[in-house]
Amino acid sequence: MPFPPLHIGEITAKVPIVQGGMGVGISLSGLASAVANQGGIGVIAAAMIGMREPDVAKNPIEANVRALRNELIRARELTKGIIGVNIMVALTTFTQMVRTAIENRVDVIFSGAGLPMEMPKQLLQMCEEKKEEFKTKLVPIVSSARAASVIMRKWVSRFNYLPDAFVVEGPKAGGHLGFKPEDLQDPSHELEKLVPEVVEAVKPFEDKEGRAVPVIAAGGVYTGSDIKKFLDLGASGVQMGTRFVATHECDADPRFKESYLSAKAEDVTIINSPVGMPGRALLNDFITAARAGTKKPFKCIFHCVSTCQQEKTPYCIAQALINAMRGNLEKGFAFCGTNVARVNEIISVRELMDSLQREFDEAVASISKSVQNVLGKVSGQPQAVSA
Repeated sequence: MPFPPLHIGEITAKVPIVQGGMGVGISLSGLASAVANQGGIGVIAAAMIGMREPDVAKNPIEANVRALRNELIRARELTKGIIGVNIMVALTTFTQMVRTAIENRVDVIFSGAGLPMEMPKQLLQMCEEKKEEFKTKLVPIVSSARAASVIMRKWVSRFNYLPDAFVVEGPKAGGHLGFKPEDLQDPSHELEKLVPEVVEAVKPFEDKEGRAVPVIAAGGVYTGSDIKKFLDLGASGVQMGTRFVATHECDADPRFKESYLSAKAEDVTIINSPVGMPGRALLNDFITAARAGTKKPFKCIFHCVSTCQQEKTPYCIAQALINAMRGNLEKGFAFCGTNVARVNEIISVRELMDSLQREFDEAVASISKSVQNVLGKVSGQPQAVSA
């Protein structure tokens, strides 16, 4: 059976898969447009998107805004599908990036690494200033039902605006994580528990406002069977990151992708990121040196993240991720999801989507066969199983 569509307001993705926004430079217009062309939601990551701009060190706001605008224009040239942008709340350019994304009529803004309390203000101001309607959907990324409830209450009371959807990201995700390090192995924080809790938390607001607030499951989603599982738990879609790194269309250097192919389960580690959050990455010499204290505080030139304390951190997270994206993993490291060791080949986005559909179909058929077998045992007669 085909994937059920994902509806976010009047936007409909034929495939209920959101490609996770991966900075720095891992998911740009190339990957995002390829995903959108296959019916999913392709997402450009705004974090340090201006890394290739010649004036990024001198004029970081202008450079990053310009780069985001150019990537959105390029994505629109490559696809008629749904394009989103991931904008971290912790970015020093957060307000400017949100405004730029709305001005360029991006379909969806996903925002985490903090609670995006002021995001609707940008959208409403734009509508008032331009005397026209902007249809960009606002989707916070949360790690608990409590966070979702706080955002809904604040947005409704302050802006009369209910989030258009939520991404609930569990502790198996890659990159920066919305959990304390000690909570990452806590069963109470498993995505399988978080999804139903967030689904339940949005129901009173859905009933009051008279519209759906779909929940998108993220963090450790790897197969079509996983997609089926989270849809059965009440999610309307899933977000996937690691699988899309291992595609030809991913915007990272081939050496970055190859680090995924050679990764073993024991290579996955949790770092204390300079931005003040734990992060999941592939252990390498750079991370080992930072832990050993051989890296020293630096002079910040990018001023990209508001929570970064340069006088205490042993390296620049932006520069490390730029180096990694370019394939220079001796001077950086690769963020990854917990399932990275399962990646064994680089394929096209289309091949990935097709394989996920096949796995989803197999999961549906398996459940159907089990149900028929149970019914057959109850009735005493074998039950026909439809193809």
